[in-house]
Amino acid sequence: MIFNLEDPELKETRQGFADALVDEGKINKDLVVLGGDVTGSVKTNFFRDAYPDRFISVGVAEQDMIGTAAGLALAGKIPIASTYGEFATGRPFDQIRQSLAYSDMNVKICASHCGITVGPDGATHQSFEDVGIMRILPGMNVITPCDYNQTYRAVRLAINTYGPFYVRFYREKSPNFTDMNAPFEFGKADTLIDGNDVTLIANGLLVWEAIVASERLSKEGIGARVINMHTVKPIDKETIIKGAKETGLVITCEDHQWTCGLFGAVAEVLAINHPTKMDFVAINDRFGESGIIASELMKKFEIDSDAIYKKVKKNLKK
Repeated sequence: MIFNLEDPELKETRQGFADALVDEGKINKDLVVLGGDVTGSVKTNFFRDAYPDRFISVGVAEQDMIGTAAGLALAGKIPIASTYGEFATGRPFDQIRQSLAYSDMNVKICASHCGITVGPDGATHQSFEDVGIMRILPGMNVITPCDYNQTYRAVRLAINTYGPFYVRFYREKSPNFTDMNAPFEFGKADTLIDGNDVTLIANGLLVWEAIVASERLSKEGIGARVINMHTVKPIDKETIIKGAKETGLVITCEDHQWTCGLFGAVAEVLAINHPTKMDFVAINDRFGESGIIASELMKKFEIDSDAIYKKVKKNLKK
């Protein structure tokens, strides 16, 4: 697969979410969207304007939003509950656990402004724990798409697949590099670049960073396999084990706490099935901070392509 590293198309993943809702709303009359007082920010205003009778603003009341969504699901609707990632998971955790996961409700939590790239809003709005919070819940499905195209497809897939879902995306524009027409299979990772020296398992914004790092490493004769693990739960065990067996080194890359997100999920698979040398590029047990430029925060928190490159070199040197 060839990637345009010099001048990639840039699009907002949250716009992929918005476009998916509008397009799905045309054919699915049971689709209902709930907003938590950030309608314009998460772009649910597009659905509201197209289908005003199927949009509900619950205000700054995330716990009530989840309870209302569960009630709508019991009535046969397909509710989308959307707000910022930090407020979509942390504040209403009890309601998500009891009313959605335990009760197996057909509700989709779609969280925008995740990770560190919501820079100016600072630590209180930067969700580094949301994937971990969601993936520990029995029956909860978790997807972290990597670009606009994949967000669009992930949201439509979640809407058309029964059960509780958590879909995570971002505010800032980012490279849009996946093929809208390529196969996108829930629970099945995509191997974007092959390599035999190290396996980079990434999701979200870190997929592009892993691609850039892989290309840089290839110029030094190092083959870095890049896997887009867009589905964190259920996770693709087969692809993880294959990468570990064939390269002997696995490094996970994510804009999330390393202890409970993608690294944790991959480590669990390998600990049971094929113990392998591992490392991570992730948020290292700290909260975020304010910053104007997202790329500067990624560099400071060591979750950019340069950090991935250095981590590979360090581990191969060992």
